[in-house]
Amino acid sequence: MAELPEHVAVNREYWDGMAHEWVEAGERSWNQAEPAWGSWGIPESELHLLPDDMTGLQAIELGCGTAYVSAWMARRGAVVTGIDNSLEQLRTAERLAQQHGVALELIHGNAEAVPKPDESFDFAISEYGAAIWADPYRWIPEAHRLLRPGGTLVFLGTHHLVSVCSPLDGSFPIPRTLERPYFGDHRLDWRDAADDPGGIEFSLPFSAWIRLFRSTGFEVVDFAEIQAPADAVGTKSGITADWARDYPSEHVWTVRKAG
Repeated sequence: MAELPEHVAVNREYWDGMAHEWVEAGERSWNQAEPAWGSWGIPESELHLLPDDMTGLQAIELGCGTAYVSAWMARRGAVVTGIDNSLEQLRTAERLAQQHGVALELIHGNAEAVPKPDESFDFAISEYGAAIWADPYRWIPEAHRLLRPGGTLVFLGTHHLVSVCSPLDGSFPIPRTLERPYFGDHRLDWRDAADDPGGIEFSLPFSAWIRLFRSTGFEVVDFAEIQAPADAVGTKSGITADWARDYPSEHVWTVRKAG
């Protein structure tokens, strides 16, 4: 078996170790009548990340975690595959799929190297998952390989502004000042963070995303910057609701494979 890239191995250990902390959130999301997205729970009726009718579509969730997004797609008629780097997360996903009677194919693996043939899927999505935990220079070309011509990739992750405002020592809360170079390293290692030490994440400036899409063969369909709702309270991963009302803490890209 080939040795895993460092960030994949680090993130696998990190997520296996904390999977128990996400069980309740996964259960809540599986029980939701309407999908809600990201840290601030923006409803699907506002963001429109999924087709209303996915009947017969082959769909994949890249970094599925507890697989609630996979369940949302299956309930809309899709035939769904979910892949995740954490076996412990998948144990929760398998239990919830059985409990809810939802048929999913769940794979323990790395979204940068999915064990599926070329052009296997019509639709691919990542809410966090691969969107921040996988190297975009590996997983974006892999998503392109997996999609059929005309297929769509949607992903939601941390806005690059959060990355450049994050203190070098990883302390919280995120301030309203620039702390890192905008054009810095796209890899963020949080293993020694002062607050909430974690794994290895990735972030790109927007120009780099667009160049990557074009060089890979994707065309940009839409881009959204998420604002916390007026009634949002609390702090999410070091980001206060006030901060996220004034500045985007998350973004959504929708891209299509040329066909």
